[in-house]
Amino acid sequence: MQIDTITLTSNQLTWRALQPDTDSYHHLFTQPFDDSTDALPDVQPRLFNALMLVQASQVACPLLLLRCSEQYEYLQLISEALESHTEADDQRYGGHYHINGPVISWQAADADDEPGDFVSNGGIHYADWIEDDQLFGSVRIFQNQISLKAGLLHKANGGTLVLSLRTLLAQPVMWLRLKAMLTQQTFSWISPDSNRPLPVSIPSMPLQLRLVLCGEREALADFQEMEYELSTQAIYSEFEENLQIADEEELIAWRNWVQQVAVRNALPPLAVDAWPTLIKACTRYTGDQETLPLCPCWLAQQLREAALLQGEITAASLSEAYATREWRESFLADRMRDEILLDQVLIETEGEAIGQINALSVVEFPGHPRAFGEPSRISCVVHAGDGEFTDVERKAELGGNIHAKGMMIMQAYLIAELELDQQLPFSASLVFEQSYSEVDGDSASLAELCALISALALQPINQQLAVTGSVDQFGNVQPVGGLNEKIEGFFQICQQRTLSGKQGVIIPASNVRHLSLSDDVVNAVREGQFSIWAVNRAEEALPLLTGVVWQHEKAPSLLQSIQERITQINQLDARQRPWPLRWLNWFNRAD
Repeated sequence: MQIDTITLTSNQLTWRALQPDTDSYHHLFTQPFDDSTDALPDVQPRLFNALMLVQASQVACPLLLLRCSEQYEYLQLISEALESHTEADDQRYGGHYHINGPVISWQAADADDEPGDFVSNGGIHYADWIEDDQLFGSVRIFQNQISLKAGLLHKANGGTLVLSLRTLLAQPVMWLRLKAMLTQQTFSWISPDSNRPLPVSIPSMPLQLRLVLCGEREALADFQEMEYELSTQAIYSEFEENLQIADEEELIAWRNWVQQVAVRNALPPLAVDAWPTLIKACTRYTGDQETLPLCPCWLAQQLREAALLQGEITAASLSEAYATREWRESFLADRMRDEILLDQVLIETEGEAIGQINALSVVEFPGHPRAFGEPSRISCVVHAGDGEFTDVERKAELGGNIHAKGMMIMQAYLIAELELDQQLPFSASLVFEQSYSEVDGDSASLAELCALISALALQPINQQLAVTGSVDQFGNVQPVGGLNEKIEGFFQICQQRTLSGKQGVIIPASNVRHLSLSDDVVNAVREGQFSIWAVNRAEEALPLLTGVVWQHEKAPSLLQSIQERITQINQLDARQRPWPLRWLNWFNRAD
């Protein structure tokens, strides 16, 4: 099979494109870190603006809805940010309850009172889960003696309270009571049991409170549906999980943020050589070479594991931590890879075959922490028929809606390219071989299109290559997810079977920025043992797979082969017509 060398080299990626560029930023990592500077305003400017706004005394609605994780670390981080940017307040809020037998009176606090049960100096308070007694306090009677216990609301009086939204959604009665106090700015003692009133009358007390509710987007949607008017009046912001790196200033801000995470978790500072290794892991996590994560929990986990191994955070300790975690979580991936190597799952990595192609898939199992790549064999058979394209996965109810959509788009592109005036005189059947669970997504539509064209043109496909990408109705190749796992899954099979130097994968050109591959793949590409091609259109992938271009005016092409085959079957069909209809053949000859 003769493959156009120009086509191969024009789309082939160099090893430098397979990982983020860290060399050009090396000088930034040698700069000293100032741990007295808060990095939050630089990496979360929208969030910081919202936090400062809700702290303003003239704010109309003292409620901030914040989209972020409801983990304890996030609530603590938000509270610390509020506290570090809030001026000290000498004013006293709340007051004193005087209990004289069954009579309880109230006295407002003055400036000389020390903060106590119901006397507060404001401040920032937070809780990831809270019950009624903890939030509102309680009334207790022991041996006919009445006592009042303060709750978190009393301690936060005059300040800001940061709560998990799921806490309130799970306890709607508690939210209704808190909402009334927030809007009226008054704390009223109410019996938690509607069937048992309070034993005594307790005066209400003034309440000045700002509330920050942190929740995921689904929880915020439920809250908006439940409290539409309040949601429209509230301040809204988001904790942005990623930072787009466009210049050196943003990378410096991210570096300071990571160092701040290390300080908050009592971890050693990062060595200069640790930053490139960490950035490679970060871009792998975000799936984008130009995007770095801000999640404090994830960053702390990476740094903590490296520090536990060697007592310091260096390139060596980070690499060892990543390798150890991957080994620890790879049992399932290794077993499935063994199925291929033992020929229980048939995947060809050499030779040629008509209507057969290696697609790249990502496998995600519930309860398993790591997605991993696995090649899948797609096959297509074509026979004379009425133009029906059978999606076996859909017929067997194993194909999802997105997969079915990708199949129909792929077929629409092919029919448009053939420019037929009549129905295609072939029927085709496409299937994921040895697939016994649901298949969804459109990332295999490019591979399915190539397999279909191969079967129609009777042109074999190089089995040393694998393909991923979706196509639109105009033949443009669109980006897909899980690219790094897909490439590494096929590479590992080829590596186990010995790299020939002719194996490789074809990916969408728009996915190049998402590459953050393992050092094994990068080294193999650098040494010419493995190749990665990036294509913008389906026509660019076909010469790589079949050695024949899709369309050419002078040279043989796949499109010409398909049209000739269509002509042959139409002529055969014409000769087999009943004798009263054979006069139609005259028109076929005239054409």
